[in-house]
Amino acid sequence: MRIYQEKDYNAMSRRAASVIAAQVVSKPDCVLGLATGSTPVGTYQQLIQWCKQGDLSFAQVHSVNLDEYYGLSPEHDQSYRYFMQTNLFDHVDIKPENTNVPSGLAAEPAEECARYEDVVKGLGYADLQLLGLGRNGHIGFNEPCDEFPLATHLVDLTESTIEANARFFASADDVPKQALTMGIGTIMKARKILIVASGADKADAVWKAFCGPITPEVPASILQLHPDVTLVGDGSALARLMEDKA
Repeated sequence: MRIYQEKDYNAMSRRAASVIAAQVVSKPDCVLGLATGSTPVGTYQQLIQWCKQGDLSFAQVHSVNLDEYYGLSPEHDQSYRYFMQTNLFDHVDIKPENTNVPSGLAAEPAEECARYEDVVKGLGYADLQLLGLGRNGHIGFNEPCDEFPLATHLVDLTESTIEANARFFASADDVPKQALTMGIGTIMKARKILIVASGADKADAVWKAFCGPITPEVPASILQLHPDVTLVGDGSALARLMEDKA
C-alpha cells in the first residue's frame, strides 16, 4: 500500500490526478472506475486541465461508475450521470458511448444490476478504480452491514449517508433512499485501487479502514486485502493514520 499525505485539498487532488493520468498514459485504452462526491471534484478539474492542454487524452478510455441513485433520471442535477457529465465527461475527449453509469430509472433494479455487472465484467473490470470514503467507512454505496456484498446490487442508504448527502438537495427528505452500487467483490477485481480522503471528518474512517479489523461494518476495511492500493489524503484526513504508523 502506498500512502501520500498532502498538505491540502489542492495538493491531494493533483496527486490523485497524477496517479490516474499515469494509468491512462501507460495504457491509453484502459478502463477507469470512477467515483462521485465532493472529494474527487478537484481531481477531475486537474485531469480536465491536462486534457485541454494536450497533455492527456481519454479518447480510448472506457469508464465505469461505481453507483447511481435509484429513482433519479440522468438529467436530474443530483444524479451521478449528471455529476460525471458536468464534472468530467463534457470537458474531456472521452467518447460518450464509452462511459457507463447504472440507470437510476430501471423498472427492474435487479435486472439493471445484473446488466451493469455484465458490462463491467465484459470490459475486464477496472484497471484503476477511484474511490471516495464515507464517514461510516462506506465505499461506493456499500454501507456497513453483516456481510460484504459481492456484485452490483440495490442498497438501502443509511441515515448517516442520507444526512451527509442532504446538503446537495433541498432537504434530507429529497435525498433518494436507495441506490444501485457496484459490490465489494466487483470493486476488489480492479487491478489498482486509488482512494482519496479529505477533511478531519474522515480521519476516523481512514484509521478504521486501514488500521482496524477487516469487517463489513467498515466496508473499506476490505481494501487491506487488495494487492495494489494507493491512499491519497490531506493532512487532516490522514492525521490519525499517520500517528498510528509513526
